[in-house]
Amino acid sequence: MSLLMELLVAQDIGYHIDGRWLLREVSLSLSAGEVVALVGPNGAGKSTLLSLLAGDLTPCNGIIQLCGKPLHQMSALAQAQRRAVLRQQVALTLPFTVLEVALMGRAPYLHRRAECEEDRIIAQEALARTETALFADRPLPTLSGGEQARVHMARVLAQTTPILLLDEPTAALDLRHQHRVLRLTRQLADQGGAALIVLHDVNLAALYADRVGVMHQGCLRAIGKPWDVLRADLLSDVYGVSIIVQPHPQVAAPLVLSLPEGTERSGYTYVVEVR
Repeated sequence: MSLLMELLVAQDIGYHIDGRWLLREVSLSLSAGEVVALVGPNGAGKSTLLSLLAGDLTPCNGIIQLCGKPLHQMSALAQAQRRAVLRQQVALTLPFTVLEVALMGRAPYLHRRAECEEDRIIAQEALARTETALFADRPLPTLSGGEQARVHMARVLAQTTPILLLDEPTAALDLRHQHRVLRLTRQLADQGGAALIVLHDVNLAALYADRVGVMHQGCLRAIGKPWDVLRADLLSDVYGVSIIVQPHPQVAAPLVLSLPEGTERSGYTYVVEVR
């Protein structure tokens, strides 16, 4: 039994719309000190699950608890003070400056007081951590897609909550900043917080997550330590492509490799048929 405090718990939750189940009987927990990654093909239910955990959607059945309290009994403000959410798509076209966007992360605390210098310091530190401080005075729409994604990550960090819920935070980022964003989530967990991250890159999940959940057709097929879950048979079935898993040459993590169609496996030799 884990001695870690469970910050977020979902028990047998499901969600359907227009007579179609998008999620069925999913149970998972997120404990202090850990990073959990959700992987799986398009349409597997990853973003739906994150939206339920974030309180954006209401489950049709099951229970979600946030920091020990039923989520449906908590106000939006109380939720925002405990978890920060980075959604897959953030539509913000008005010419707010980068610093103003980062300061939006302080909104859950402004009901108690007017914006103060401490808020600006926290927002500026969050921009520095995502390497966007140099853009502080620029309007957000003038930045590239990847730079905007990092600014929104700074907004989430500025919220200073113990829990991060991140939906594909690396999708628009280059290789260096993919690792930087995931290191930031790892640091939060190491300091006693926790993060649940939806990722398409299975290898990034293997490198940074304490546990990985594999989703398929609205179900959580498996969840556990990377070496226990990222198995070639399971991943090949879920993704519908031939996959091999081998030890990473540099770190103690599995390395997942997908094979092109027409690839034949023979021992440790892989031959691609050219037609």
